[in-house]
Amino acid sequence: MTPQFIFFDLGSTLIDETAADTRRIREMISGTDVTEEAYRAKRLEMIRKGQNGDLSAIEYFALTKTPWHSEDEVPYPDAVPTLTELKRRGYKLGVIANQNYGTEQRLKNWSLYPFFDIIASSAELGMAKPDPSIFEWALKQAKCSPQDAIMIGDRMDNDIAPANRLGIHTVRLKRGLGAYHEPQSNDEIPEYTISMLAELFELL
Repeated sequence: MTPQFIFFDLGSTLIDETAADTRRIREMISGTDVTEEAYRAKRLEMIRKGQNGDLSAIEYFALTKTPWHSEDEVPYPDAVPTLTELKRRGYKLGVIANQNYGTEQRLKNWSLYPFFDIIASSAELGMAKPDPSIFEWALKQAKCSPQDAIMIGDRMDNDIAPANRLGIHTVRLKRGLGAYHEPQSNDEIPEYTISMLAELFELL
């Protein structure tokens, strides 16, 4: 591949959501007889069945979904080295992500903001993956054709399928809960699969 633009998801791709996820689970089960282990096991079971793990587990245990604490998120250790090398090689980079308000400020807090030429965040744009419009908006801003772009993400439903349908090259990063997903349609089959960001350089 010789892309002009490389787009990244954030959660479970560049950003480690483990602490935020754990906090929300503990807040949801507080005051109930549901254990953290039971919740995680049910979520994983539903993910492996191709369902939305959290929504299914919340419904199964009759829990109330609590707010997501973005302040608990941190970049993965390989995020900055990977982005630094990509910029050194001359690639233009972007974000296409479903995020709460304040994405640009969080990227600045994480020292990631300077790496990106385009930031397509769902809250600010009023459109969210898997809606193709957020991908189309990013491509238009980048002045880039789908064939000259790559989308890298952990979710086959939100990242891989819509990008495939538009003709964007797709790379699935098997990280976080997304690593347990199985394709539910041909659209969800990525062009490439990697287990760590460093493997991306073998594809470029």
